Amino acid sequence: METKPLDETGAVKALAALAQAQRLRTFRALVVAGPDGLTPGAIAELLEVAPSALSFHLKELAHSGLVSSEPRGRNLIYRANFDHMVELMNYMTKHCCQGEACAVADAASCATC
Repeated sequence: METKPLDETGAVKALAALAQAQRLRTFRALVVAGPDGLTPGAIAELLEVAPSALSFHLKELAHSGLVSSEPRGRNLIYRANFDHMVELMNYMTKHCCQGEACAVADAASCATC
């Protein structure tokens, strides 16, 4: 399924979801877990957070499109949506280096493009 490029509304929704420490930690844990994903219980244990609080954060991340969930038996498996993450990064860097292609190694090097 082909996705359309991220627009401003989608970018704001994704950035707002990440603009909270626990959601950012949760998203990063799912990125590290890769395509295998994690159950909410595993995430809660890994991040030392109450499962009830985690549920709210996972819902916000899913609503933003940054994570997806899939039922597996009696559990849900949450995964980072890497395509959406890449679209967000592309949106943020679309006009980097005055529209010219550049390989930014770090934030400081962007100023020298």
